[in-house]
Amino acid sequence: MTIEGRPVLSDKTYKKYVLEHLENWLLDAIGTEEVTSQEVYDVIIKAIDENTQYHRKELDKNAELLSLLKGNRPSVFDASAHDFDDFWFGKQYTEEEMNAMCDAAKDKEKCREYNLREAEYYTKRAELDAEHQRKEQCSCDY
Repeated sequence: MTIEGRPVLSDKTYKKYVLEHLENWLLDAIGTEEVTSQEVYDVIIKAIDENTQYHRKELDKNAELLSLLKGNRPSVFDASAHDFDDFWFGKQYTEEEMNAMCDAAKDKEKCREYNLREAEYYTKRAELDAEHQRKEQCSCDY
């Protein structure tokens, strides 16, 4: 009798069966002239990666279900602060990245001027946000 093409064996016998097959497959792969050691290595790593991804996905799915069963409902506000900033303020580029973009642009001077204004905007925005946060904390301390 078989299950999914595998013989029905005791756990001990099945373990021996699986490990013997693995050994035979490895010896066959290593002994095949056209197969390199790197290819054997790559296949083993790929199999482990795929197995890990599968189980991680299943773990995440089960954790989410358990959380729902315990009464935790997903919220539209479950985004991280990083996600929020990326959405509302866009990606923050380094000065080197902005200069590289300007070097590739047709009107380099306008590009640099725009980048300076944008940097001033974000600096002012950060100052205003920090001031607002301080005011909120002060009003909550009373």
